[in-house]
Amino acid sequence: MHGQQRWPICTSTKKTEGNSADCWYRRRRMYRLSVRVFLPACFLAVSLLASAYPPHAGAATPPDSPPSLIAIGDVHGDFNDFVAILQRTGLIDEQHHWAGGKTTLVQTGDLLDRGPKPREVMDLMISLEQEAPKAGGRVVALMGNHEMMNLMGDLRYVTPENYASFSDGESEQRRKTAYQEYAAWRKSHPQLLAELEQPVLAVTEEEWMTRHPLGFIEQRDAFGPNGVYGKWLRQRFALAKIGGVIFLHGGISPALVSMKLKLDEINAHIHGEIKDFDDARQSLVAEKLILPFFTLQETVAVVRAELVAERKSHLPANALRQAKIERLLTLGTWLSVRTDGPLWFRDYDQWGDGDGAPQVEKILAAYHATNIVVGHTVQKTAHIRTRFGGKVFLIDTGMLASYYPGGKASALEIRDDDRFTATYLDQQEVLLEGKSAQSGQKDNK
Repeated sequence: MHGQQRWPICTSTKKTEGNSADCWYRRRRMYRLSVRVFLPACFLAVSLLASAYPPHAGAATPPDSPPSLIAIGDVHGDFNDFVAILQRTGLIDEQHHWAGGKTTLVQTGDLLDRGPKPREVMDLMISLEQEAPKAGGRVVALMGNHEMMNLMGDLRYVTPENYASFSDGESEQRRKTAYQEYAAWRKSHPQLLAELEQPVLAVTEEEWMTRHPLGFIEQRDAFGPNGVYGKWLRQRFALAKIGGVIFLHGGISPALVSMKLKLDEINAHIHGEIKDFDDARQSLVAEKLILPFFTLQETVAVVRAELVAERKSHLPANALRQAKIERLLTLGTWLSVRTDGPLWFRDYDQWGDGDGAPQVEKILAAYHATNIVVGHTVQKTAHIRTRFGGKVFLIDTGMLASYYPGGKASALEIRDDDRFTATYLDQQEVLLEGKSAQSGQKDNK
């Protein structure tokens, strides 16, 4: 065939010479015919080859991996590091919107106090809680002891900077008006003031102004039952069980187990105590025994003094009112405030291995759980710590490094209830994996 044309479409002959239009037409018809025949044949050949030689397994699109769970401990107003660890774990994007898909985020409480930006931290959590479900994800924000303190008016760890973040152009006038109310209150309660055991109430205007910086009044409103943060925080649970893992701020103590409360009953009990506190406080404000901006310490001192004054007056007491007052004075025994309660318990960090291991086994058995994850107690190594054969995870690593020297942001990732990975801004560490998560392994120190 060498030297011959394979497609003698329009050779130069005497018959065709001079009829270039006809030649062009025949070439075009043959080209279209070749395309119709050749391309389907090529496609068929490629398809057959593809079926004969499937792509390598590593190149195939993997099935959707099971959603993971990420737990983050105490934040304490450290907005910048909180954002950094959320981005490190892929939960939010550069604009701070949810990017975690179907992942569950659990935050174990103490978003606020001590640090500079508690409002920004809470605003972000509220936003993510709304955004995550739209992508199939979930945000579980739990109650910490510092959330409870702010709801009740125990403001020992609220900084002037925190108060200032609530101030606006009307704050100075609000503060002056509040002081005038306070001065009038003092004049109308001489007998009560005489019965105060400790000088917890300001005596001079200067002292009162020092204790109530700009933004104080607004902060108390924001954490009240109708306030933007007060409403949100009052909806938080003390604990949550997801899969076989229980999450909470402090821990479940043996004393709590002995109460034989189910997990949802513990949550209901805490909510009931908050409601009792709010009801009692609102009643006392309504009768002007206290003012709306009184702290917890001021409220308790005034209530105690009022009971003493009433007894000395020998006047008949209102039984319902007296019951509320006396209930308020038992605050120290409430589950939400007790040191062995779920928001305050620290013994997982302090128990010895010999004493703690059987206690933990009993706690897990009581609630049909495999593991417990808690914050609250800062770990000295600034690393997430496993205890009691990997049954307990202590995840408060002192994110707010300006308050906890050497502290760092961290997150605990859990997959399939049996792979536990600690994530930091600069590294990752597998803590438990596979069977070791169920059978236990040596604790990390």
